[in-house]
Amino acid sequence: MEQLKLKDFLNYRFLSSVQYAPGGKRAAFVVAVCNEEENCYESRLWMYDGGLRQLTDLGKEGQYVWEDETHILFPAVRSAAEQKRQKAGEQFTSYYRLDVTGGEALPAFTLPFQAQQIRPLGDGKWLVSGRIDANCPDYPEMTPEARAEADKAREKEKDYEVFDESPFWSNGRGVTNKLRQALFLYNAADNSCRRLTDPLFQTRSFEIIGSAAYFLGDRVEAKADRRHSVLYVLDAVSGEVKKIREYDGLYARGLKAVGETLLLLGSEGRRHGMNENSWVYRVDTGTGELEVVREEEYSMYSSVGSDCRYGGGQEMKGVGDTLYHLTTREGCSYLYALTMDGKSVPVVQEEGSIDEFDIPEAGGRALMVALYGNRLQELYEADLSTGEVTRISHFNDAALEGKYVAVPQPLSVESAGWTIGGWVLLPRDFDPEKKYPAVLDIHGGPKTVYGPVFYHEMQVWANMGYFVFYCNPMGSDGRDNKFMDIRGHYGETDYQNLMDFTDAVLDAYPQIDRTKVCETGGSYGGFMTNWIIGHTDRFVCTASQRSIANWVSFYGVSDIGVEFGMDQCDADPFRSPEKMWAQSPMRYAANVKTPTLFIHSDEDYRCPLAEGLQMFTSLAAQGVPTRLCLFHGENHELSRSGKPQHRVRRLTEITNWFEKYARGNE
Repeated sequence: MEQLKLKDFLNYRFLSSVQYAPGGKRAAFVVAVCNEEENCYESRLWMYDGGLRQLTDLGKEGQYVWEDETHILFPAVRSAAEQKRQKAGEQFTSYYRLDVTGGEALPAFTLPFQAQQIRPLGDGKWLVSGRIDANCPDYPEMTPEARAEADKAREKEKDYEVFDESPFWSNGRGVTNKLRQALFLYNAADNSCRRLTDPLFQTRSFEIIGSAAYFLGDRVEAKADRRHSVLYVLDAVSGEVKKIREYDGLYARGLKAVGETLLLLGSEGRRHGMNENSWVYRVDTGTGELEVVREEEYSMYSSVGSDCRYGGGQEMKGVGDTLYHLTTREGCSYLYALTMDGKSVPVVQEEGSIDEFDIPEAGGRALMVALYGNRLQELYEADLSTGEVTRISHFNDAALEGKYVAVPQPLSVESAGWTIGGWVLLPRDFDPEKKYPAVLDIHGGPKTVYGPVFYHEMQVWANMGYFVFYCNPMGSDGRDNKFMDIRGHYGETDYQNLMDFTDAVLDAYPQIDRTKVCETGGSYGGFMTNWIIGHTDRFVCTASQRSIANWVSFYGVSDIGVEFGMDQCDADPFRSPEKMWAQSPMRYAANVKTPTLFIHSDEDYRCPLAEGLQMFTSLAAQGVPTRLCLFHGENHELSRSGKPQHRVRRLTEITNWFEKYARGNE
């Protein structure tokens, strides 16, 4: 078998946004590919109606919505006039209409703001979410001349940022101070557009039932409170907006319609903190009162990790009287069905990861984007009555044809009262008489999972002659709330689980050279890398990516720092700083002897640059071999959706570090 190379991911195709048209006769989806030369991704619309057909070819069509059975609306900047407006900094979104039965895409309408989601309300009316600046909330209603003046005023301020609220930035979105996700009602009949929400209202979720649109969010003035939200209803016929109810002490995560029933997903977090899995509540649409449908102990989404995705899609949908949803169990994600009497049953349970799905109004089948059979993403169809899965597409066959793809070998170990499951990848051309270096890879989250799915970086190392192993320690998703709850105990049982799993792998595979074991991880995995090097010298080298080093500093700089840090540490930087410090890798940095590479991005607002710099500086000051590679213009998603050239450099940096210390290759 040929060797899978580091840059082969540039040839992968990534599928997302699968949606059935009304009537269910056809579906559309997005196919993205890397463009290394332009250092970007190109996205195109495709259709499935029994066969597969490409619909667009400009490479910039990554969002869309079905208008009816044969027409798609998608945002684009195509005309010279639109390009000029965009270059001038004007805020707008132009939609084009495409007849999927034939013909070119033609201009449909333009909205005077940056639109995100658009949903049909009927009679030519649309409910649209979009970003506004609360300092200039009436921008969409201004005359062109007034908007031009507002654009000029904003341009003059481009060298300054003013923070007067918390959080003030968001990973992947940049500085968000006074920016809000607003809701608009657009009427195509008279081309009118009206903002429905208060200038300071942050919309979290909205759902449509008949001619009523329900939306959930909160008015944020100086500090966001995720445990407070307000439910409103819009009558699409009259245009009237009415407040239904306020919720206090509830992490209200979203709304979902199941027939005529409105559901709210959320949790009080009293038992297991802010990461507690959501319960499902039935909402009385008159009073807003909540009735528990199901006290869920497992997640209702997929958290199976992979670096072979780009874009996302639907993980939950109401069809008839049933809520279909993804759920993560151990290292896989499956499709489940929840009926309104609270019964939850598995529907599709094939090993792997269902990344997203859609189901037509009539039910019966699901169209899914999934990672199955240790392959890259493809399109699959599932029979909802039998759970049988049929493969539809072969977009990625050529990319892996003739290449060595290591098959994940399951392995489990008893550790600190838990059974910890994981997998081992064998090196290419494995010879049981030889010795090999190895890599322990630790996932982020911590409430995510690794599973038996294709992961490019791991396959690259296996192809280079490394054993690669990974597991789901306590704190991971895929099991109940108790297992994922490590609040106040980071670096304790989870660390023991990882070390016990490492020992089990070394015992099971004596071909691994115990003096040549490397380790890496990102986000929580970066935290754990920082923790590991302060507590053991067993690894020949490590690579810490987008990490947390100091919970006290993290509190004040991360976009989730205030709430997440205190919740996960079960501590307060002012009243119990010693507890935060005790759970901080920086506390133990003086113990480090392991050569460590740090990977960070200057626009990572989830685990900001200061976290990596603290550890790097500490190691450098002590004479420990270290190196930090900083990526400009990237954020927390560098390894998954960073610019193609940057992803190549990141993986090259880590791989070269391993080669230097595990094999002596400079």
